[in-house]
Amino acid sequence: MLEQQALFDQAHQIVFLTGAGVSTASGIPDFRSANGLYKQNQNAEYFLSHRYFQSDPEGFYQFCKDNLYFPDTKSNVIHEKQAAYTKHLVDFHGNLFDVYCEKCGAHVPVEEYLTSRLHKLDQGPLRPNIVLYDEGISQVAINQSLAAMQAADLVVVVGTSMKVYPFASLLEYAKPGVKILAVNQEPLELPGNFEMVVADAMDFFEQLVVR
Repeated sequence: MLEQQALFDQAHQIVFLTGAGVSTASGIPDFRSANGLYKQNQNAEYFLSHRYFQSDPEGFYQFCKDNLYFPDTKSNVIHEKQAAYTKHLVDFHGNLFDVYCEKCGAHVPVEEYLTSRLHKLDQGPLRPNIVLYDEGISQVAINQSLAAMQAADLVVVVGTSMKVYPFASLLEYAKPGVKILAVNQEPLELPGNFEMVVADAMDFFEQLVVR
């Protein structure tokens, strides 16, 4: 851990590439692990598609409410240590708490969405501003992510298998020779040279000192 601590201490521009795995310690299931959402429900990808949102809006709403929102959970040490380092956050796949009306475009509190799938002002369908299957990534998010990768002198991969594209391809845009550190309970296969720390990310970040 002392060697990895030095990487954080010496870095000027750190990019964290994270996924749902950073929240499992808070009691929120991830997607692709043995206990993940996709293992529990074989149709999860379809239920999270724009096609399903359009064909069965009530079914989409119930699936999201039952499987994606955990209002009583609290942040864990991984969230807290990353927050201490993070100055700019890019929601590459969107944000569940950013909910808007597809009819008028207005954004509403997530609490309203969890009460009804219809906008109370105009009865338009509400949806979380996340990237569904059948949809593309925001060009703004792509541009911001590429700029961050090209400026980074340390890239930390945690809580993600890096198997979903185009997110996984972000590593290809890191500067030559940049230090890439991956923290995961099982070894990952990543392109290029990287340091793999096989450990519980909670333990790793518990020991990490933010200076």
